Amino acid sequence: MSTVDNNTGEHRYEISVDGELAGFTAYRDHGEQRVFHHTEIGDAFGGRGLSTELVAQALADTRDAGKRIVGVCPFVAAFLRKHPEFAEHSDPATPEVLAWLKEQLGDHSGSPRSR
Repeated sequence: MSTVDNNTGEHRYEISVDGELAGFTAYRDHGEQRVFHHTEIGDAFGGRGLSTELVAQALADTRDAGKRIVGVCPFVAAFLRKHPEFAEHSDPATPEVLAWLKEQLGDHSGSPRSR
């Protein structure tokens, strides 16, 4: 059985399977926006649809909290394109948001980190 929790101290939603951490989707809050920048599922948990379950719950929680969703992470961005029910609650990843995210993550390579 899987569960999804918001670990606010780590700025990420985590999915656990039978009590074991299976993966996460990381975010940073930027005013009224929650900017999702990285999603990862452990190799031992791949192929079970956990990333879809994780992102669906994270985005629903973000929407229900009254925050806007910004998908910088390629998986989150693709999920948003496939799920129009989140369209009115999402914002594009603008150059300003990307620059802010880069600063937040301490990435000086020239692009936002999407580990």
